[in-house]
Parts: sequence; structure tokens; C-alpha cells
Amino acid sequence: MTYSDVIVLRLTRLCEAQNITTNKLATLSGITQSTVENIMSGKTKNPKLKTLHKLAIGLNMTVSELLDFPEMNETIFEDE
Repeated sequence: MTYSDVIVLRLTRLCEAQNITTNKLATLSGITQSTVENIMSGKTKNPKLKTLHKLAIGLNMTVSELLDFPEMNETIFEDE
């Protein structure tokens, strides 16, 4: 599993839990839909901290909360 994979997994689960689409996430985060789509499709392998911060705000959480989940903390990541 890669870093990108776990970020996509986390964002997918959070969107499902909040019953929002990735388009809505982009709107709430103040970033373009294409940026979110690139992250979700794996095209963007290493999103910038600024982007993660905006996504976290859109999800009503901190970056720490966004990145604090089992797959992030327990996975040994492959090189990308």
C-alpha cells in the first residue's frame, strides 16, 4: 500500500461518513474539483500539506485528525 492509497481510502471513508461527494468536498475545501479528482484517482501521488489542510478544513477537522487513522499509523509504505 502506498501513501497515496491510504489518503484516498481516508478521504473516501470521510466523504461516505459525511454523505458528501468529492465535488462537494472540493467546494467545502475551496480547491478545484480537478485537484480532488487527481488525488482520488491516484494521479496526484503526494498531495501538498496546503492541500491536505484545505481538505481537512472542508471536512471540519484538523490535519492531525485527517492523518490520524489506523492505515496511516500502521502501514509500512512502499516507495512511490
